[in-house]
Amino acid sequence: MKKVVKFGGSSLASAEQFKKVGNIIRADKERKYVVPSAPGKRFSDDTKVTDMLYACYDLADQGKNFKAELDAIKARYQEIIDGLQLDLDLVDEFKTIEKNFKAKAGSNYAASRGEYLNGIIMANYLGYEFVDPAEAIRFNEAGVFDAELTQKLLSKRLENVERAVIPGFYGAMADGVVKTFSRGGSDITGSLVARAVNADLY
Repeated sequence: MKKVVKFGGSSLASAEQFKKVGNIIRADKERKYVVPSAPGKRFSDDTKVTDMLYACYDLADQGKNFKAELDAIKARYQEIIDGLQLDLDLVDEFKTIEKNFKAKAGSNYAASRGEYLNGIIMANYLGYEFVDPAEAIRFNEAGVFDAELTQKLLSKRLENVERAVIPGFYGAMADGVVKTFSRGGSDITGSLVARAVNADLY
């Protein structure tokens, strides 16, 4: 059997939560494809990483200094990495994000980085392959989701991948520009992955 599992932001908000999720996945060897959201709130007054990214990008878009805001996002991820005792460094990823924020890559790109980075951590933690949905989930020039092309690209991309982490919430246009689904879009990603791999259970 093949199973696709999707985990929301609150279940991936901290290293402790990650460990619980890891135990759930490892408890059943048929849970082969994992779709993570961005880290949610750790406690009631906390801020979701996606909201931190939107706020950070707003400053970049206005040409203002966003270093402190980006550092706070880095710290959130570093806390998870340290808590899981992973040998993982996101320095280059954050350099790319900073560069793209300065180049005004758009709020869709900004918001998607929460899932993207969490996916890298999750893949590293589980020892699964990381698959960037920007490679295979497609939107047309009008920004409308292209179900047929996505099915074709995603099933081909996952064809020979035994176990993978595919971040939720986003894909890309044909030119590579990142496009997000509406909020809650990780659920959609999960269903697309399930269809692409002919999963028995999502």
